[in-house]
Amino acid sequence: MKHPLESLMSAGGILLLAFFSCLLLPAPSLGLELAQRLVTRFHLMDLNQLYTILFCLWFLLLGVIEYALIRFAWKRWFSLDRHD
Repeated sequence: MKHPLESLMSAGGILLLAFFSCLLLPAPSLGLELAQRLVTRFHLMDLNQLYTILFCLWFLLLGVIEYALIRFAWKRWFSLDRHD
């Protein structure tokens, strides 16, 4: 039987792992020319808004990747529900 808060814990786990990753891994750095082109293409106010969006996306992407890897490792090697 699954725990009723499992989906909430999964989302919280993704965010927590992403937070730890952002502390360890730097976000991608855009060149000034590319950043200015992206600002005009997406009709943003300035470079600060672009980098805020970039950091948020980077934060979530790292969390999802780490969550998927840890979940795979858990189910593959550490889970007690294995059917060998």
